[in-house]
Amino acid sequence: MTTTSTKQEVLSKERLRLWLRMLRVTRQVEAALREKLRVEFDSTLPRFDVMAALYRDRDGLKMNELSKRLRVSNGNVTGIVDRLADDGLVERIAIEGDRRATRVRLTSAGRDAFTTMAVAHEGWVNALLDDVTVEDAHHIGELLHRLPAKTGEQAQ
Repeated sequence: MTTTSTKQEVLSKERLRLWLRMLRVTRQVEAALREKLRVEFDSTLPRFDVMAALYRDRDGLKMNELSKRLRVSNGNVTGIVDRLADDGLVERIAIEGDRRATRVRLTSAGRDAFTTMAVAHEGWVNALLDDVTVEDAHHIGELLHRLPAKTGEQAQ
């Protein structure tokens, strides 16, 4: 075995270990956030994600746009939006000229509820990552920013 192939094998194994570490940490943080949302707000992470997407777009989004942004099926989004509408947190608005499509947006109560949850969410993330310094966060962010190009995704 050549030195180059040995180095490549070592690098390959290290990258695999890194991926598994990133996946494990992501799952742990996500599980903690799911539990906090459930206990503190009787909510779910998918509900929070839908509300976050709608919060960023004050005029609301078509259902297919919402699905695309969240990278989930229309069926998943429809169920979540139905429950949010039942709770008075979102409203559906007919789109003139297209009887099949509707736009969904947060109600005033939905914006207030999301704002409260978002503040708590930021605090939880901050607490979960409290060992990460500003420099660490910047460095890790820069490294992760390069990865989407390899997957065909746009960096955010």
